[in-house]
Amino acid sequence: MRAPSSSVWRLALLASVVITAACQEEEEGTPSGAMCPEDSTLTWDTFGKDFMANYCTRCHAVAVKGSARQGAPNDHNFESGPLVRLELDHIDKAAAAGPDAINTSMPPSTPMPTEEERRKLGEWVACGAP
Repeated sequence: MRAPSSSVWRLALLASVVITAACQEEEEGTPSGAMCPEDSTLTWDTFGKDFMANYCTRCHAVAVKGSARQGAPNDHNFESGPLVRLELDHIDKAAAAGPDAINTSMPPSTPMPTEEERRKLGEWVACGAP
């Protein structure tokens, strides 16, 4: 039996990359389109800290290990503002709401944020999660 040619391997690799990218986009959702109003009062202390503690850090925290993360990537940890700011695009596409989308893939289980909380998350993320 003959080994597959390099062009077959390249085609298989390309198909794998395309499928992986499509699955990731589908899982993450659509950018919310949320905007940062000039008068936004949302900060880590007034919004982000409690939102992350209530809905995210049960899986997305440095101290959560192995299967307790329920599939959360090890580098997606949200227990501080600087860690959150590393993943703003992901957070927007997975959990925030705005004029273009209401993303609800995160969190995967209850408790779940209300639409109003998701809209505040979108605003906070659009403002850079100060």
